[in-house]
Amino acid sequence: MGGKPVQGRMTSDGDGEVVIFLVGMRINNWRAVRSWLPVFLAMPRMIKELARDRDSGMLGHRLLPGLPRHFAVIQYWESKEKLQAYAMDQSGEHRPAWAAFNRRAREGKDKVGFWHETFVVPAGAHKSIYINMPSFGLGEALGAVPVGRRGEPAADRMAV
Repeated sequence: MGGKPVQGRMTSDGDGEVVIFLVGMRINNWRAVRSWLPVFLAMPRMIKELARDRDSGMLGHRLLPGLPRHFAVIQYWESKEKLQAYAMDQSGEHRPAWAAFNRRAREGKDKVGFWHETFVVPAGAHKSIYINMPSFGLGEALGAVPVGRRGEPAADRMAV
């Protein structure tokens, strides 16, 4: 996490629905490079493709470092429809990578693990606070603005 900390209390600039997509892999056998390396290399290609296409619906992303065997990315999306459209796009990076992963999974059995979780967060059901932090998370994806109501508990802001 780079960047200069922004002084004070900030919050994400947006109150609409947001989709949070977590995706990751686990290397179960380090010696099975042919099983896990293509999975490891596929995500940066997809992220670059999505970042180039402002209409894709991906608002932002962040690598989540884990233990030596685990690699994950959190992505913020405009809608579940745009996330699903990307996943189903025959001409994008995802479909061939997914097909290749499934082939390797059948051949290599349990050499690499893969997971993803999708959360649709309705408008008004999320909050974010960043105190003396560089741009991060949903605030990085949507932009961050100062918290305007100092002293008001975060729970009260959720009720508005």
